[in-house]
Amino acid sequence: MSRVYNFAAGPATLPEEVLREAAAEMLDYKGTGMSVMEMSHRSKAFEEIIGDAEKTLREIMNIPDNYKVLFLQGGGSQQFAMIPMNLMKNKVADYIKTGQWSKKAIAEAKIYGKVNVIASSEDKNFTYVPDLKNLKISDDADYVYICHNETVHGLKYNDIPETGDKILVADMSSDILSEPVDVTKYGLIFAGVQKNIGPAGVVVVIIREDLLTDDVLPGTPTVLRYKIHADNKSLYNTPPAYGIYICGKVFKLVQKLGGLEAMKKRNEEKATILYNYLDSSNMFKGTVEKKDRSLMNVPFVTDSAELDAKFVKEAKAAGFDNLKGHRTVGGMRASIYNAMPIEGVKALVEFMKKFEAENK
Repeated sequence: MSRVYNFAAGPATLPEEVLREAAAEMLDYKGTGMSVMEMSHRSKAFEEIIGDAEKTLREIMNIPDNYKVLFLQGGGSQQFAMIPMNLMKNKVADYIKTGQWSKKAIAEAKIYGKVNVIASSEDKNFTYVPDLKNLKISDDADYVYICHNETVHGLKYNDIPETGDKILVADMSSDILSEPVDVTKYGLIFAGVQKNIGPAGVVVVIIREDLLTDDVLPGTPTVLRYKIHADNKSLYNTPPAYGIYICGKVFKLVQKLGGLEAMKKRNEEKATILYNYLDSSNMFKGTVEKKDRSLMNVPFVTDSAELDAKFVKEAKAAGFDNLKGHRTVGGMRASIYNAMPIEGVKALVEFMKKFEAENK
């Protein structure tokens, strides 16, 4: 077996330790005589799996007791609709536009009410996070929405907007568990897990209890109401059971490795290696302002599309997979989530140096 260094933005690389554990338990999970894929979500064995996953996530993120943790389906894209359905009481919300995913969230929210874009970095193709000071938050807005780390464009919030008594909602799909987060600053956090936690098919929602009400927009389906899922402990319908099982193992591994402070240190070390090379290279250039660079997604380019394509092709042949940039921006992108070992980043930089020397 030969594993490549997988730099995909999602579904992304998973910790080898977790994959090996799951492989060992594939046919018989802890003496049940069946795989987690086969067991009832109402069984005692699965209740322990989902309960333990929630408990561990609460511990590593320091989630207060007045927040519910939900394991749902539909990924981040479903949350783009579920959030306004459940929170847009006045049918008004404020959004900050910083890339592809916040743009999609804005388009979806407009179906349900008025969306005010109170800050944007679209003028420079989303290469920076706009100034968050003195934001004019709408008096009638139900919430303020940010995408904490933009996967496509490779930028992150180092600070978050002050929203006063307004609910702050954050998409953390691509940087959850990469560094400590003060959950109390948010009313709702969500994350599609396929980037930094587990396999595609699960979304984690962390929501403050006072936001769990029956007062939702007319026509909101039962299965898209947060309160229903909270009241049923994420078991209102059959959950993505195997995905939750893998997430639980990843949570345990993060805890074992020292928690989110340790993850931040590891991620800063990896990102520094790659960014330092990009800043010194005559061929490759990063595309994001230094102050707003993501620790998780690193986009870069050469000065020609032909050279970009040649690099991606030769990198893949050398065992560095999924480095092609998103179709909307081109170039290259290396996603270096928690599970990407530092050895992978070092090896990529050495390959880039070699490619640069051979293609002057």
